[in-house]
Amino acid sequence: VIRTALHNMDREAREHYSVVIQAKDMAGQVGGLSGSTTVNITLTDVNDNPPRFPQKHYQLYVPESAQVGSAVGKIKANDADTGSNADMTYSIINGDGMGVFSISTDKETREGILSLKKPLNYEKKKSYTLNIEGANTHLDFRFSHLGPFKDATMLKIIVGDVDEPPLFSMPSYIMEVYENAKIGTVVGTVLAQDPDSANSLVRYFINYNAEDDRFFNIDANTGTIKTTKVLDREETPWYNITVTASENDNPDLLSHVTVGIRVLDVNDNPPELAREYDIVVCENSKPGQVIHTISATDKDDFANGPRFHFFLDEHLPVNPNFTLKDNEDNTASILTRRRRFSRTVQDVYYLPIMISDGGIPSLSSSSTLTIRVCACERDGRVRTCHAEAFLSSAGLSTGALIAILLCVLILLAIVVLFITLRRSKKEPLIISEEDVRENVVTYDDEGGGEEDTEAFDITALRNPSAAEELKYRRDIRPEVKLTPRHQTLSTLESIDVQEFIKQRLAEADLDPSVPPYDSLQTYAYEGQRSEAGSISSLDSATTQSDQDYHYLGDWGPEFKKLAELYGEIESERTT
Repeated sequence: VIRTALHNMDREAREHYSVVIQAKDMAGQVGGLSGSTTVNITLTDVNDNPPRFPQKHYQLYVPESAQVGSAVGKIKANDADTGSNADMTYSIINGDGMGVFSISTDKETREGILSLKKPLNYEKKKSYTLNIEGANTHLDFRFSHLGPFKDATMLKIIVGDVDEPPLFSMPSYIMEVYENAKIGTVVGTVLAQDPDSANSLVRYFINYNAEDDRFFNIDANTGTIKTTKVLDREETPWYNITVTASENDNPDLLSHVTVGIRVLDVNDNPPELAREYDIVVCENSKPGQVIHTISATDKDDFANGPRFHFFLDEHLPVNPNFTLKDNEDNTASILTRRRRFSRTVQDVYYLPIMISDGGIPSLSSSSTLTIRVCACERDGRVRTCHAEAFLSSAGLSTGALIAILLCVLILLAIVVLFITLRRSKKEPLIISEEDVRENVVTYDDEGGGEEDTEAFDITALRNPSAAEELKYRRDIRPEVKLTPRHQTLSTLESIDVQEFIKQRLAEADLDPSVPPYDSLQTYAYEGQRSEAGSISSLDSATTQSDQDYHYLGDWGPEFKKLAELYGEIESERTT
């Protein structure tokens, strides 16, 4: 068992001890064996030391521009204990600055943090005095006889003078102006002063964005706000602007204040119907029957709007069909004056009415109600009106009319297409089932000339009766039709070819139906053989001839190739 040998051991004086303990056998007699060990002893802390401030008087400088809620200084009391025994709290126990400053405890550093509760003003109070106390939070009553476990000190705070921005007389302003007021009407005045002892002059201006409409301006020297445009409460009932004040000596010091401007209402809008009404009267209506109820609205404020009055124009003759009743609750009823309305006689009626508001002075407006006559059931439900009745009397529905219209359009399209196809079709110019331009026959062998009578049967050419009748062109309408002339076979065989051609040429010249351009003439006749013989060039290379072809060389470059060919033939003959 290890026990303390000293009275009132103090951890703050010495915390650690080392004790060597020896054990012997044989009751410690000579010849016995022994062993030893070292025991390290640490004294634990108790709260037996109160906190103490190093100084009894402190001084702190705080500028008057310090922000409310910001930390302006620190203070600390020392405690020799450790751990929770050294925990303490700080408080302001006295002084003229108790309502201006506050103190809190930093648990990590065990410091007192001094903060500002209210703004400072050097011109009003230049210094404050605070009595600050620091006390342990965990007390051990065994050591309460050692004295109070707290300590106090005095802190003097010096307020520093700072050049401050202008100070407005109010934190915000509310002003009023009537709508439709003339440009330049005074709305109100803001006031700001330099809080410093220098009392520098103050200038005012309004903060506007580039895209904002400027409805107000402010006098830079007096702070008077005036209108720059005519205001309309129905368009904008409230304006919020920001006024800035700056010192002449130091323009960088600025103060801002919000100014709210309420636009007061003027009775400048007449009442009007709340909406477009679709009023229907049944054909079987009775006199005095309410067929509809209408209401009105006004863009002006409540004071210049309701109550509304409904009435008929006194300058117009009395309406024999309908009348108007003011219900005195901002509504009016439309009543019938007679019984039995007929759509066939008149399907639409018009009722002019007047509406006035309760403003001063009162404004009124006129409107015209449109009343349609409809067929109704016995319970008053509308069955049909004029447009539907017209379709029913015709016996055709809307779908049937649309179908008929589509059929008519389709028939018109077919007729137009048929006419277009007929016009675009090209017809032949010659009335003939055979066109000589189509009678093109291609042979792969070369004919033998006029003497070759075996390759083609020329009997048809020698038969004049095989010739076609006189053909007329279809592109020209002849005025006079000539009777074709036919001659007998004996006459045609005995006539000369030259005379035959002249005869046909005269017929063509005297025919008024022949156009003045080249046309096709058909001659179904072959003439007699010529005494000069065949003029065909076939077999001319094998025929002996004494003709000289040297003159072809004198005919120019166009006949150069022909001259060369006949020149070669002449040379072969010579050889």
